[in-house]
Amino acid sequence: MLNITNNKLHEKVNLLQYEAGKKVFNERNQKYFNRFLIAFGLILIIILFLPWTQTVAGKGYVTTLKPNQRPQTIQSPIPGRIEKWYVNEGDFVEEGDTILHISEVKNEYFDPQLVDRTGDQIKVKESSQNSYQNKIQFLTNQIGAIQQEKRLKIDQAKNKLQQSRLKFRSDSIDLEAAKTNLDIAERQFERAKTLNEEGLKSTTDLENSRLKLQEAQAKRVAQENKVLAARNEIINSQIELNRIEAEYGEKISKAQSDRSSAESALYQTQADISKLETSYANYDTRRGLYYIKAPQAGYINKAIKAGIGESFKEGEPLVGIMPSDYDIAVETFVAPIDMPLLHVGEEVRVQFDGWPAIVFSGWPNNSYGTYAAEIVAIENFISDNGKYRVLLAPKAEDHNWPEDIKIGAGASTLALLEDVPIWYEIWRQLNGFPPNYYSPENAEKTKVSKK
Repeated sequence: MLNITNNKLHEKVNLLQYEAGKKVFNERNQKYFNRFLIAFGLILIIILFLPWTQTVAGKGYVTTLKPNQRPQTIQSPIPGRIEKWYVNEGDFVEEGDTILHISEVKNEYFDPQLVDRTGDQIKVKESSQNSYQNKIQFLTNQIGAIQQEKRLKIDQAKNKLQQSRLKFRSDSIDLEAAKTNLDIAERQFERAKTLNEEGLKSTTDLENSRLKLQEAQAKRVAQENKVLAARNEIINSQIELNRIEAEYGEKISKAQSDRSSAESALYQTQADISKLETSYANYDTRRGLYYIKAPQAGYINKAIKAGIGESFKEGEPLVGIMPSDYDIAVETFVAPIDMPLLHVGEEVRVQFDGWPAIVFSGWPNNSYGTYAAEIVAIENFISDNGKYRVLLAPKAEDHNWPEDIKIGAGASTLALLEDVPIWYEIWRQLNGFPPNYYSPENAEKTKVSKK
């Protein structure tokens, strides 16, 4: 009611005449009320000095501790078409169990005997390889035989050349002897002629001397012819030696060229064999990919490609599987301003969605329905939601987490930081300051052990 008059009601009306007024303005009641206010104030002051655990709140969901234990999809590394399903959604499969059968969609792999025919091609190429190896061996032996024959022919030609040189030397000596005999015959003829002119020798002796002179001249000419013939034999022997060198060099070169061609063909055949073996291994491996198998034991969640005859590309997810053996964990997200306050090994209280809980964030020991966890990993790169990801694992010393919690369920987390008085926490909250930054002892020990 608005106070629109200066007349005071309590001065004109006695409130004590009413029962309510008597109870309200009773001095005894005011005395008890004052005591209550004093006690409440003292209790409030005491409460302000009680310890309060600072916390960093986060929201996340249940996940697994190891990446290979999380739900995954099974893909095919090759494109294909679904032919037959061997499982239903919700079925449990062991590692290696066949999930579905697929067939080829590429025309180069349609041949059902592709692997066998490729193996036959490898055998043919291996036979060709053996033939080239034998040819190379034969040509190597042939080159060795030609070289041996060349050495013998050269030795024979050298011997003949040596014989020609010796014969030339012998004929040259005979030529010198013939020249000496000719000189003697000329001197004897001159003496005989002089003596004949003086009448000391007869004409018969002069004719005999002339005959001997002519015979010596003839022998000289004949011996010169022999020397020239021996010289020609030397030249012919040298020519023959060069001819043998050229002839057998050509034969060896031709054989070596044939061997090089065979080696080149051998190397090409080996390369073809290597390519065919690679193709054979690829085809054989591809044939084994026609049956999609379970990578680990788990439950079939959902058939992503559900039809018969439905085609898909390589890498496309076909079916989802949830591993049956996993270690549960919680993946939570914290604001960037709170991320420096968290350390690996710190304790965190976790409340699961749909699980009854009474939470006192500052008094974790008095909370009900929360479970202890510890930080095992902190992501150093911000996530798409603008927060940092923190991975939590169950704490071994505390109660076990509920077995009925499923992967993907929501979770709220409270990371426990430093203990401060309640009045300080109220003051911090009113001023919007972040929690105290500190390094716990276990974090320091972890850093020292890592170093």
